[in-house]
Amino acid sequence: MSTEKHCGYVALVGRPNVGKSTLLNRLLGQKISITSRKPQTTRHRLLGIKTVDHHQIIYVDTPGLHQHKLNAMNRYLNRAAMNSMEGVDVIVWLVEVLAWTEEDNYVLKVLEHIQVPVILAINKVDKLKDKTLLLPYLQEIANKRLVVDVFPISARKGNNLVELEGKIINLLPINNPVFPAEQITDRSERFLAAELIREKLIRRLGAELPYRLTVQIEHFANQDHFTHISAIIWVERPGQKVIVIGKQGSVLKAVGEEARKDIETMIAGKVFLQLWVKVKEKWCDDENALRQLGYSNDDLTK
Repeated sequence: MSTEKHCGYVALVGRPNVGKSTLLNRLLGQKISITSRKPQTTRHRLLGIKTVDHHQIIYVDTPGLHQHKLNAMNRYLNRAAMNSMEGVDVIVWLVEVLAWTEEDNYVLKVLEHIQVPVILAINKVDKLKDKTLLLPYLQEIANKRLVVDVFPISARKGNNLVELEGKIINLLPINNPVFPAEQITDRSERFLAAELIREKLIRRLGAELPYRLTVQIEHFANQDHFTHISAIIWVERPGQKVIVIGKQGSVLKAVGEEARKDIETMIAGKVFLQLWVKVKEKWCDDENALRQLGYSNDDLTK
């Protein structure tokens, strides 16, 4: 039996809302990346570290690549996605079964300049009712770019992920692990808490508002057997603040309860969570405001 240790970086790449974060969470066996049905949920580069046997796979979850750079936030998301592909050993390119879009064409164009091995993963095959359509679609997409292998998968149900991961390991260089075996991400509990709060907001609110809000942790400390967390939810307009708070504070209360439960699961302890909503006009299209709220070029190289 070979004792060679494989270790390397694997970028999960694709258009918005194709299932990258769901795939990462499923591969790791626990949740570190927030998910929703709304595009552009993922905003930051995030590492998911999986050590199995003597191999270590360092997954890089990326924001979805999109061709419309409408404001500073959109431009930041594209920079984050593009920079996350630099220096990786393998790329897993996700597309959705029978749902090729113009955004997928943009990703394909970006991948023209990529030299590392690319694995094509066709996601959401569990939703395909007519299975006879799968093989022609696989062939059609695989003909668009040279790939080392093609896997029909379901990130949600875990279908075919053992085979996908086996292929990934075979493509990784022979190296010693970079991170301790017990480490699962490069992000702090403080960062993950802010993301969990934002996830609950995205899932509860309407189609447009989630892109106009962000979460900033002001206080995160252990005291009296509790983790005390205070966070600000930033929006762009007073009317948005009213929506986030809800009638008699109902929305904010529900978001706080849902987020608190998830954070308690994450840290395996009791949490006291306080949320405030504040207005910072046009923060989504203000480079300085983005940096102040944690969306910076420094973040892209961590």
